[in-house]
Amino acid sequence: MPESRFDIAVVGAGPAGLAAAVTAAETGRSVVLVDAGEQPGGQYWRHPDESAPRGEESLGHHDWSIFTDFRARLHRLTGDGRIVHLPRRQVWFVERPAPGTRAHTLHLTTAHVEAARSGDETPRSVTADGLVLCPGGYDRQLPIPGWDLPGVMAAGGVQALLKGHRTLAGRRAVVAGTGPFLLPVATGLAAAGADVVAVCEAGSVSGWAKNPLAAAAVPAKAREAVEYATALAHHRIPYLQRTAITAIHGDDEVRSVELSRLDREGRIRDRTRRVDVDLVALGWGFTPSLELITATGAETRKDVDDSLVAVVDSEQRATAPGVYVAGEATGVGGALLAVAEGELAGLIAARDQRATVPQAPVQALQKRIARYRRFAAAMHAAHPVPRRWHEWLRPDTTVCRCEEVSFGQVCAARDELGAGDARSVKMMARPGMGWCQGRVCGFATAQLAAAQEGRELTADDLRPTAKQTFTAPISLEQLAEAPRDE
Repeated sequence: MPESRFDIAVVGAGPAGLAAAVTAAETGRSVVLVDAGEQPGGQYWRHPDESAPRGEESLGHHDWSIFTDFRARLHRLTGDGRIVHLPRRQVWFVERPAPGTRAHTLHLTTAHVEAARSGDETPRSVTADGLVLCPGGYDRQLPIPGWDLPGVMAAGGVQALLKGHRTLAGRRAVVAGTGPFLLPVATGLAAAGADVVAVCEAGSVSGWAKNPLAAAAVPAKAREAVEYATALAHHRIPYLQRTAITAIHGDDEVRSVELSRLDREGRIRDRTRRVDVDLVALGWGFTPSLELITATGAETRKDVDDSLVAVVDSEQRATAPGVYVAGEATGVGGALLAVAEGELAGLIAARDQRATVPQAPVQALQKRIARYRRFAAAMHAAHPVPRRWHEWLRPDTTVCRCEEVSFGQVCAARDELGAGDARSVKMMARPGMGWCQGRVCGFATAQLAAAQEGRELTADDLRPTAKQTFTAPISLEQLAEAPRDE
């Protein structure tokens, strides 16, 4: 049985987690890296099997050299026994430190059927004095009429198929929503051979003019924007601003979409045209995964993009003792920000355990993080979720796909049952009570509840979805087989 007690446990092997794990281990601390993926990289650096021919695995990726450097360091540190890497594992429960102690215990479950059947000797739980949480995030979705038809996918899911499996989700596509992430999805589809009929941006690039200094804080992003503009022109993909998909049509699958021009508040100004497609990629930014953060008792807050995020100090410490958070969970800001936060969290977690850590790299990372945070704030201001998106909905529009709850039922929960917040709507109409536990519909339901009351969205509207007793699915068989002392 491998060692199950460590100085530091890192959860997540994406940009933030990789950076945290190798940085902490290089200070001499013992580190365990727990990750649901088959191989390191997370969603951002998702790639085919590690045995793929050199060069092919990096297709469609940015900052690939940063990943390969971290991967090489991870392999070296794993070989030296300074990092224990546990892939295909998820944390299903976080046991907080007992009074007078500081050790967190993470209870693990298999993330893949193959892992469950492999019969390996991976421990059922690991214990560490320092806990660095880098859970990443997932696509934020808004319901629109027809979004539950086959052929409608999250933009991140479309890109994951391309990056991880070289698979096209459709042949004639439209990419819509808001934010810079629409661009790599559209150009990736086009480069793979799809006919991308348009990129529909609900906002406007003129929004960047609100904060030009922050927008210029990361010059590499401006270069990326030029690259994407060139690729769009090369593939003759129209970039339609203040335009959204407001209805999706089809019987058993997507056949066409309705494109509408929007005003600054997101109201439909006029319906422009109907376009035949077989793939709709929708992306409204990202929502952090906060189940692990709330499981530790750490505090959360609402960020500038209306996401619920972890509260951290200038050294990535959460408000729960011995807990550090890095990456999207502190606020969506991209891979470079996540890497910097991960490195800082790894250094501080090691320093808090009496490792020798010079102050110069800490200060340099803090300055870099501040610069990236300013850029992220400018990005969110330039590409907000349209304020009046709920006016696109019809009474029969599905809001919660798991429980088949319609927009009309959500409205009835308010009008007939007095539900004035997201928690009450969930209790009365059941959105968020299905398999995904609100991960898909939670943000939209919270926004709908606030909009119907004529008030701003609050952190309290968002917290019910983030808090889960079990942070990952676990079978009754696994629970029954757990030793009595667990």
